[in-house]
Amino acid sequence: MRIGLFSDTYPPDVNGVANSTRILKDELRRHGHDVFVVATGMNEDTGWDEKHEVLRLAGIEIPQLYGYVVTTPFHIRALNEIRKLHLDLIHAQTEFGVGMFARICARQLNLPIVITYHTTYEDYTHYANPLNLDTIDAVARKAVANLSRLYSDTSTEVIVPSKKTKELLESYNVHTDIHIVPTGLELDRFSPEHGSAERTHEIRQEYGIADDEKMIVSVGRIAEEKSLDIVIEGFHLAAQSGCRCRLLIVGGGPDEEKLQRLVQNENLTGTVIFAGKKPADKIADYYRAADAFVSASLSETQGMTFIEAMASGIPLFARYDEVLDEILIPEKTGWFYKDPEELSSLLRQFEELPAETLARMKENCLAQVHPFSSEVFYERIIPVYEKALGVYTEMQTVEEVRVRDDFVQIWLRSEQGEETRLLMSLDDYYYQGIRKGGKLSIERIHELQQNEPAVKAYQSCLRRIAAKDRTRREIVDWLTKNSGCSEEVINQLADKLESKGYINDERYTEDAIRRMHAALRGERYIILDLERRGIPAEMIRNHLAAQPDQEYENARDYAERIQGGIRDDSVKMKQRKIKNRLMQHGYNAQVADEVIAGMDFSEDEMKEPDALRKCAAAARRRYARKYDGSQLRSAVYRYCAGQGYPSEDIYAILDEMEWDND
Repeated sequence: MRIGLFSDTYPPDVNGVANSTRILKDELRRHGHDVFVVATGMNEDTGWDEKHEVLRLAGIEIPQLYGYVVTTPFHIRALNEIRKLHLDLIHAQTEFGVGMFARICARQLNLPIVITYHTTYEDYTHYANPLNLDTIDAVARKAVANLSRLYSDTSTEVIVPSKKTKELLESYNVHTDIHIVPTGLELDRFSPEHGSAERTHEIRQEYGIADDEKMIVSVGRIAEEKSLDIVIEGFHLAAQSGCRCRLLIVGGGPDEEKLQRLVQNENLTGTVIFAGKKPADKIADYYRAADAFVSASLSETQGMTFIEAMASGIPLFARYDEVLDEILIPEKTGWFYKDPEELSSLLRQFEELPAETLARMKENCLAQVHPFSSEVFYERIIPVYEKALGVYTEMQTVEEVRVRDDFVQIWLRSEQGEETRLLMSLDDYYYQGIRKGGKLSIERIHELQQNEPAVKAYQSCLRRIAAKDRTRREIVDWLTKNSGCSEEVINQLADKLESKGYINDERYTEDAIRRMHAALRGERYIILDLERRGIPAEMIRNHLAAQPDQEYENARDYAERIQGGIRDDSVKMKQRKIKNRLMQHGYNAQVADEVIAGMDFSEDEMKEPDALRKCAAAARRRYARKYDGSQLRSAVYRYCAGQGYPSEDIYAILDEMEWDND
């Protein structure tokens, strides 16, 4: 294969990504592949190295970033140079300047792109949050999640160095396949066999550490996320209890001066020693000169320095991190500690360990790191490359994109000319980094096709809500009956509608109560109506309590509104009908009785004799065919009495009427 490795950092830079990229390049070349590195450089223009293996892009050094060299993602001349290489695949090791350029090259040259996600950026958000504000940290972490998902989902395959990193990306909802491939090391370079007693003595002598004193080494960047202050405090407590273990810190970084002041303030000068940055080819000597390695970092994606230390035959002191599960075996290859107090206790125990115990731990360490060799690294990464090449040939190109208010329609075309149309949510379109000219794998297309019913259901919900406001229960019930989506998807759709403010039961309840009060509905009707629509009883009570108590006034207004429409009835019947209407409108019997008791029926009472005459006449006509004489008179009486007229008034009216004798 012809492979392009793209990285923002490469030797002579001293860091894990630079070293990993170099090891990968050397191992691939050793197995016969043609490999070219594209990395930043301090030169003012783009150019190849003498062997035409490393293409350096013009960059600028940023002291605040530990001397990293950054570059822009746009390099026309470099793109033309890379075009001449006829690469089969691009492998990006970093995300930003050169990593973005890698994506441009992959797009322009129609190549698959594999990425390695080396860094857990969540552990570095403090650089953008010097005041340690929770709100800023939350925003920064959300931005990290979004960028990581976008970066991963626009790649053909994703490589991570550990299970911890894979789980992190999965928590970001990354869709691209994630492969765990621990970065390999040239273990032989760190082997104790390549060390010498003279070099060990020389290093110890340089820093005033006697050969019979226990020297613990820390190697790496000196920065907040490495938590070296915990290590220093542990050595401080150990020294106070008489422990003679010495700490040699190899490396540099933004927190170096701060920690040097801490050492001075704790009177640890001589116990904790800063050796500064050392060339990469000299680091192994410092491991071999030590008796153990210590770190308090929880930000590692694999723990390269832990592996280097063990490959040098020295055990580890570390805070527990799942990336160390396959490396640090308690009491065999090292020790876990929680805090400075526990580290102090372990240092005192370590100082007293017999030589034979240390020798046994040395052998354990050397055996434990074998799976992390560069040869195993190569064997694990080649299948990922082969899968990327296979997947890429079946990918379809996004030819057209049409963005609507809340959804996106895209048209895809395969290499064979087959067209696929997809409907997707605007969120999926954004979060998955789909763009015109980009490519989607068959797996991703199938996944999006499976989501299409949910997208269509969501659009239907928007149309229903646009026509009339709905509660969450009403939306869920409608989706359950009409969408064919699972319960989980339906709840997700409802959650989405709520998050965007399209449905809001609190708002719906408040508006509904106000609307029903305006329609003079009683409280009982309001409660039953809202409960039927799925509003919780407590929410209804809370909103009713927040409204002025107008139950009596509304009932009275409604009763007065309907009073005039009830004609030709007795006062008693009219009152009965008003009460029934009030109760149908949602008022309880007590309120209805109180309202009716306070109403003026004097006009109805004046008209009641005429109404009774009409009632009696109508009853006589109704029953005349069936009865006559006294039977007819009795039937008319019963009818009028049933209409609520008083007996004495009925008798008076009946006496006015002419009746045939039996």
